[in-house]
Amino acid sequence: MDTDGVSEGGPIRISIIEHFADLPDPRIDRNKEHRLIDILVIAICAVVAGCEACTQIAEFGRRKEAWLKRFLELPNGIPSHDTFSRVLGLIDPVRFQECFMRWAAAVQQATEGKIVALDGKTLRRSFDRTEGLAAVHLVSAWCSENHVALGQVAVDTKSNEITAIPVLLELLEIEGAIVTIDAAGCQRAIATTIRKQQADYVLALKKNQNTLYEDVERCFAECSIEHKDHPDCTVHQTEEKRHGREERRTTRAMVVPETIRQRELWCDFKSIAMMKSRRTVDGREETHVRYFISSLEHDAEQIARAVRGHWGVENSLHWVLDVTFREDDSRIRKGHGAENMGALRRLAITLLKREPTKQSIATKRLMAAWDEGYLWRVLVATGPN
Repeated sequence: MDTDGVSEGGPIRISIIEHFADLPDPRIDRNKEHRLIDILVIAICAVVAGCEACTQIAEFGRRKEAWLKRFLELPNGIPSHDTFSRVLGLIDPVRFQECFMRWAAAVQQATEGKIVALDGKTLRRSFDRTEGLAAVHLVSAWCSENHVALGQVAVDTKSNEITAIPVLLELLEIEGAIVTIDAAGCQRAIATTIRKQQADYVLALKKNQNTLYEDVERCFAECSIEHKDHPDCTVHQTEEKRHGREERRTTRAMVVPETIRQRELWCDFKSIAMMKSRRTVDGREETHVRYFISSLEHDAEQIARAVRGHWGVENSLHWVLDVTFREDDSRIRKGHGAENMGALRRLAITLLKREPTKQSIATKRLMAAWDEGYLWRVLVATGPN
């Protein structure tokens, strides 16, 4: 097999092309000089290779035209930057997400037992004062174990994450997964939606749920560490030492006590958990206590794994988007451009993380820009499941 895109029998199968081929083209026929799938694949390759704006995407296409022709038709050459900008702004983001999610589901194959973290992020420079447009806020689903961005939805400007999360959940294929959400998503309707999708939940609990928070806090205050052998309470401890920092985490989980008020209003509510973190940095100690509710059994180790997995959406997705992809600096605003470009970045991160070369994402992007063979391997990467 030739690693830069062609085998002896012809073009190698590219799953992205297969899953995005039926995306509706928003352009009228007389204005179509370029195939929609060609525009999308060029944009994906360009974003993988470090491009951040439509002018850069078009220039990347011109520089790589001979290579791109090995697996794309390009009947009229490379589109202009205006074409990339216009098309990304016109594509229906809902239909784009449907294609994205089908591709992500095919890449990861199964979510059984895996942690799916949901979290929101604002594209800070996507606002437009002259048009009266607020910045786009996206809620993303991220599977840390597979390094797969499963999908995203934009929060309506007149609403919040609480309304966007159920929409995203209903689009995802998450049967058997453990869904984690921060305190903003600790809502009864969201817990019910997760269980309808045949997944379990671990939801962070804060004082926005006044009665529930008070009851859970009281339960753990009454149950000391000496009761760790009680059949209704389990304990799991971990210790980490790195970069001059020591951290010890103690997670305790118990069956939902009868003293929890309104517990019957939460779908399949089976356990409560507390994670206490003691962190020592440069001789100074800090202690943090967090509470959770879950549809899982009272298995402290499993719940601790879910909580740790949730942090992956910040460390493996949002941090990379901010630092490596400079998402907060992007000024793409036209139509649905900011939302669709956000999806392209998440798709690119998935491809880069699943390509097995042991390098940082920043270095991999440079390698993709320098080496067409490597870019091809990223494009067709499936990686471990």
